[in-house]
Amino acid sequence: MTTTDVPAGAVAAASAEEEFGEYRSLWSDVWRQFRKHKGAMASLFILGFIMLAVYLGPFVYPYDPFELNLENLNQGPSGSHPLGTDNVGRDVLARVLVGGRISMSVGIAAMLVGVIIGTAVGVFSGYFKVLDGPLMRFTDLFIAIPQLPALLVIVVLFREPLKDSFGPRLGVFLLVVTVIGIFSWMQTARIVRGDVLAAKQEDYVTAARSLGSRQRNILSRHILPNVLSAVMVASSLGVATAIITESALSFLGLGFPQDLPTWGTLLSLAKDYMQINPWRTIAPGVLISVTVLCVNFIGDGLRDALDPKLRSKG
Repeated sequence: MTTTDVPAGAVAAASAEEEFGEYRSLWSDVWRQFRKHKGAMASLFILGFIMLAVYLGPFVYPYDPFELNLENLNQGPSGSHPLGTDNVGRDVLARVLVGGRISMSVGIAAMLVGVIIGTAVGVFSGYFKVLDGPLMRFTDLFIAIPQLPALLVIVVLFREPLKDSFGPRLGVFLLVVTVIGIFSWMQTARIVRGDVLAAKQEDYVTAARSLGSRQRNILSRHILPNVLSAVMVASSLGVATAIITESALSFLGLGFPQDLPTWGTLLSLAKDYMQINPWRTIAPGVLISVTVLCVNFIGDGLRDALDPKLRSKG
């Protein structure tokens, strides 16, 4: 085939590719930049393995986390019980897997509550000048409240009523998720507000306003997409904060009931047996630390990947 037989469109496309290079979408650029962060990539695989283990492991692991076995009390690690047994003969690994499922679920749910509140406050505060002052003072008020004492007071006040209304497990889950969420949105609100203040000064927002676009259309089509990166980073870090907070509440005996194992509850129950069975504290403690570290690394990688300056250098 000669050059004259090649369609003109193909020649133009080839020329464009040679001149501008291969086209890459926004998310392909983000993924390409994220892969350069070795710590984030390693953390992504480790966290993925932990999540698969805690969500699927209890279905395939042969031991019941609630089954008592008085013949195997406080046993060390063995072939049949990789992490040993507790003071009433329950398999520690089975309880760690179930506890991880609960802790992860609390972390994700509480993060969603905090991110939704923080994003809403940040968007309305940054876009509507009349709301900026009141909403930021409201945010400052929550920042000034000592979080752990406030969490303890709220949990003590509402724990029993919610148990009576929704049951001991669902009631405590709703309470813990809500309480952690309403005390974790302030940083997200401040970050989103700053991004909204910058975005609403852009020419495309001014043009949309001049053309008579409705406020909700400007917010949904022009403002919110520009704060998405900040929200994603805040979301990743919010999961880590929620897991630590839930573990602290459960360790103090104000989280989930002790018959329902979370990582914090397992630590609380194991503290009196550290001398004779340290594996009971090591396993949940290490998993909390590794999970939080992985989430923080992933958040760091997302922040770098969503930075337009770093993407342009890549």
